Amino acid sequence: MNFNWNTEAMSPSQRKIADYIQKHTNQVLLLTEQEIADAVRVSIASVSRFWRSVGYKNLKEFKSKIGLQFEVSPAAKMNNVMRKLEGQELQYHTLKNSVDHLYKTMEQFSSDSFHKAVDLLLSADKIYLHGPGPSKGLADLFSYRMARFGMNMHLIKKGGSELFEELTHVKEEDTVVLFGFIRLLPEANVILKHAKLIGYKTIIITDQLVFESSSDADVVLFASRGETREFHSMIGPTFMIENLIISLGMRNKEANLAKLEQLSHLRKRYANDLPR
Repeated sequence: MNFNWNTEAMSPSQRKIADYIQKHTNQVLLLTEQEIADAVRVSIASVSRFWRSVGYKNLKEFKSKIGLQFEVSPAAKMNNVMRKLEGQELQYHTLKNSVDHLYKTMEQFSSDSFHKAVDLLLSADKIYLHGPGPSKGLADLFSYRMARFGMNMHLIKKGGSELFEELTHVKEEDTVVLFGFIRLLPEANVILKHAKLIGYKTIIITDQLVFESSSDADVVLFASRGETREFHSMIGPTFMIENLIISLGMRNKEANLAKLEQLSHLRKRYANDLPR
């Protein structure tokens, strides 16, 4: 993305920040000022001052305005590619939308964030999954597949004040995965707040490019589900979950394949008792 900033009038630090934002706009929408400062190797004060020099009040306003542009641009590109499908039967319209969601998801994909998420999941003593409402199926899928690799998975099923019954068991060595679509529920915000106190890690999978609690999570992964007033597809989040599953499996390939072989042997041994 080209912002057409007057870099000649900038200080050396501001030019470095501007260059980084030009080249990594997608990632910057999910970063904090401290993370930008670390990436560019300038002070956080330099980053804070930068926004006013290019016409924004702060990072929040930059994210808000630029995020809206990114929500439109990928859809427009994909509409040009898939225009020949318009006016055809429903399944082709659905296919077009599905490809559009995957395209948007990849437009915002951050390899650094993705691999950091994999590292946090692998190093966790126990993985908690908070998947309310329609994201329950995603949490179930992730838990089911990861348990096959011998990972210690737990679904957070309680909401409201009953959430505290779950949080009393989460330790510093654990990781919590939260699905936050459209907005984060109060339970998710409590989980993020409690993480600061206990020290456990948090990963948010969301369809929002910009939201207030993004800086509170250790990792944010974007997965498109469509515009606010559209039918929300789960193909983007499912794509993200399946890629996490495969990446986690590849990290300990031999051990994980051995566990799956053991599962196959059990199925064969007791096939007559418990037929599939």
